[in-house]
Amino acid sequence: MVELPGHVLDAYPRFSRYNSPYPEHDAATAIDLYPDRDDGRAPSPVAGEVVDYRRVRCPPKPYAADHDHLIVVDTGDHLARILHVDPEVAVGESIGVGDDLGTLVRSGFFAPWVANHLHTAFRPHDANPVRATGSLPLDVDLDHPVEPVAWDGTGTVVETGDTWVLLDSPAHPAPGERFAGIAGDDGRVLDGGLPHYEHGGFAPSTDLVTTPDEVSLLGTVVGDAVHTATPDDRRHVQWRDVTVTANDQAVVGLSLFYSRDWLGAKLVQRDHDWHVGDELRVDVRSER
Repeated sequence: MVELPGHVLDAYPRFSRYNSPYPEHDAATAIDLYPDRDDGRAPSPVAGEVVDYRRVRCPPKPYAADHDHLIVVDTGDHLARILHVDPEVAVGESIGVGDDLGTLVRSGFFAPWVANHLHTAFRPHDANPVRATGSLPLDVDLDHPVEPVAWDGTGTVVETGDTWVLLDSPAHPAPGERFAGIAGDDGRVLDGGLPHYEHGGFAPSTDLVTTPDEVSLLGTVVGDAVHTATPDDRRHVQWRDVTVTANDQAVVGLSLFYSRDWLGAKLVQRDHDWHVGDELRVDVRSER
C-alpha cells in the first residue's frame, strides 16, 4: 500500500480515486488530483528524479488533444507515474512536491464532463511503468477524516457546462479547512460516477470492518460493497442498475468526489437546457 500524505493534497482542492472508467481507478490504485487553478499549471504530487517520459496517443475527441503525456518519477521508494501533463521538466531533473511540472492537458481519455487533472499512480521499481495496469494499492493519509455531508437531493444551479451542471447544495461545512463529500444514507462518503462508471468507493476514513454490504443514496440502494484484498476490505462499490433523475428527467449520473473549498452536487447530462438559477430535485430510481 502506498499512502499520499495529507500535506501533498494542499495543492489540490479536489480529488477522487474512483470517478473514472479506467482499471486503475476501479481497483483504487490511482488518484485524480484537481488543482482548480486558472493558470492551467500542474503542481507535482511527488518528489524525486524524472526517469522517463512518453508521448501517448489517445482516442480522438473533438474537445480534447489527440495525444497525452506520461511522466515517470523515481521517488526513492517507488516509481510514480503521472498522466495528463505536458511536461516542462526533463529526464534526469530533480523535482519537489509542489514544483511546477508543466501544463495540464485536456486529454482524449477524458469524458466531456471531466475537468483537467493529474492522474497519479505508483509502481515497484522492477515493474513496467508504461503499462496501463499493475500499480500498487493507493490511499491518502489525511490530517482530518473526509467529512460526510447529508443531502436531500435538492439544489439551485450555480454553474453550467455543455455536459454538466453544479448545484449549490449540499453546502461545504468548513470551506478551506478539510475535505468533505456527499454521504450516502448511512453516513458513508461516496466517490465515483453514479452510475455511469461501473465502480465507486468510500472515503479513506471509512471504517471498513463495520461497513454494511448495501449502499444507499436518497432512499434507494445504489450499490454493493465489494470484498477485495481481505474479508474486511469493502471500500470498493459495485453500482447497481439505477437511474438518476433531475426534475423527473433521466440524466447520465452524479459525479461524486472529495472537495476542500466547495461542495455541491455535480450532475452529468449531455445537451441539457438548465440554466443558473434553476431549482432541481434529484432522485435515484432502481431498475431492478
